[in-house]
Amino acid sequence: MAPTYDLLAVDIDGTLADSSGRVPRENAAALRRAMDAGIEVVLCTGRSRAESLFAIEAIGPTRAMVAAGGSMVVDPGSGETLHRFAMHERVVRGVVDRLTDEGHAALVLKDGTVSPVDYLVVTRNGATIDPVTTWWFETLGVSFAEVGSLDEDEHPEWTVRVGACAPSSRTLPIRDDLLGAFGEHVLFHSFPAVVAPEHVKDDGGGGTYHVVEAFDRDAHKWSGIAWLCERLGIDPRRTAAIGDQINDVSMIEQAGLGIAMGNAVDEIRGIADVHTATNDECGVALAVDRLLAGEW
Repeated sequence: MAPTYDLLAVDIDGTLADSSGRVPRENAAALRRAMDAGIEVVLCTGRSRAESLFAIEAIGPTRAMVAAGGSMVVDPGSGETLHRFAMHERVVRGVVDRLTDEGHAALVLKDGTVSPVDYLVVTRNGATIDPVTTWWFETLGVSFAEVGSLDEDEHPEWTVRVGACAPSSRTLPIRDDLLGAFGEHVLFHSFPAVVAPEHVKDDGGGGTYHVVEAFDRDAHKWSGIAWLCERLGIDPRRTAAIGDQINDVSMIEQAGLGIAMGNAVDEIRGIADVHTATNDECGVALAVDRLLAGEW
């Protein structure tokens, strides 16, 4: 029986990966079965490719992945950028200034295929790097350059995301302020920094660190999937997407079949067509089996 869907988009954190940050063998094997059945499997993540190597290695070669929240479509094997939704320089400067004015180092993600580093970390006005980001860079071996000003960025046209990580009591007001200033030009996300040891992501006041991220207004996971569908000649109605977090809303809502993880936030659960088990219960494998069986 031919599969009902031609493309399956799979989020990584909270979806493909379990709560320890590893990809269970059951999930990896299920995705390989999907590929063997002719389904185009596409990792679709808020991470950059450099931050996703463990997942790429776990599932094996695929033709493309949607990275950095949808702002880039890349070849996961070679790292070649197939498409990017770059941010306007004026908007980048405005977001960086607001973040650093509040004392938060601005994390400026670059297109790593043309930039010598993955991130520029702007520490203007003495802004400091948070412990979650320090842990993240050290653990994943992410390359970065610390700069005092965006004037040191030789290629502003290569910026695809600007973000920061801080206690939620500080990031949420900043997000709302940025929405008021740049809402027509920028897409914003804010969510807990779930992938970090508890002692690192605890803000010391009974809360947790949150990530706030800004993208070009056209850069989201579904825009990356739609671009890829056009390139590969796939009908967008014959796509399925599985995720758990707020940055998965666009693909869960727009895909032919939106699948919510059992651990998904309410926004995802409310718009999904079907639901699977949690990421610690190999929900991706269960979903793939139902797709291949024709139940979904």
